[in-house]
Amino acid sequence: MSTEPFSNEEEAQNEAVFSEINITPLTDIFLVLLIIFMVTSSVIIAPPSSSNPSGIRVNLPQGGNASTTLPVDDLSIAVLADGRLVASGHVVSPQELETLFREAKSKAPHTLVVIQADEGVPHGKVVEVMGMAQTAGLEQLAIGVRQTQP
Repeated sequence: MSTEPFSNEEEAQNEAVFSEINITPLTDIFLVLLIIFMVTSSVIIAPPSSSNPSGIRVNLPQGGNASTTLPVDDLSIAVLADGRLVASGHVVSPQELETLFREAKSKAPHTLVVIQADEGVPHGKVVEVMGMAQTAGLEQLAIGVRQTQP
């Protein structure tokens, strides 16, 4: 064994080994960020309940306290939880509703269609009713909401 110091060539070889980038700390940072993201995303989503079956909190806008009486040329359509359509207090079929929309368009071209859907009605059913109104030429659509309690 030699006790003499390293030569310059050996030092250059040792430095070359350490000149590469060490990605281990970078990987550690990404893993910590991933864990933080997973923990915060589980806190954001609320557990499912009877009033919110999806488990995701959605802050819906509340309806205004404006007058709820409808002018004569407005048409109110109710979509019940079981999918039935109600117009003017009578249950109607989709074909009868389309006829009703066409008649309303011929009487008053700017008829406002107010759709009042039960909370349990699938979104697609409401969109279907809106599509029928637009097909008949009624472009002014509104969604009925519950008044806020003061």
